[in-house]
Amino acid sequence: MRNPFTHKKLDEVEDSAAAHGHGEAMEARFAQAALEAERTGFSFHRIKPGKRQPFGHRHDEAEEVYVVVRGDGLLKLDDEIIEVETLDAIRVSSEVVRGFEAGEEGLEVIVFGPHHEGDGEIDPGFWND
Repeated sequence: MRNPFTHKKLDEVEDSAAAHGHGEAMEARFAQAALEAERTGFSFHRIKPGKRQPFGHRHDEAEEVYVVVRGDGLLKLDDEIIEVETLDAIRVSSEVVRGFEAGEEGLEVIVFGPHHEGDGEIDPGFWND
């Protein structure tokens, strides 16, 4: 029988950003497996002061909710840019390409939504100015 709950420290979940060469800009800790979640995707992102996520991304199916837990910055949603700050919650439809830029204090964001294996597409040129 599976445990009825799982407790993890997010700082102990593997940093995928560092593992993929993006550690100079951010941390990305995808905690779904560590939490033994079967249907819920969950991640924690820490974008360093004045840095951007190095790419945008979208999904085929998964709607996501982003909650800013510390700091402020910008969130680019397709061609629209909005300002975000601590305790802002933003729901993003699956098809919208999205990416964050941190303000001078940095930005910490928790992301959750349904988990669909292999659902995601990276846009490496998203932040072209």
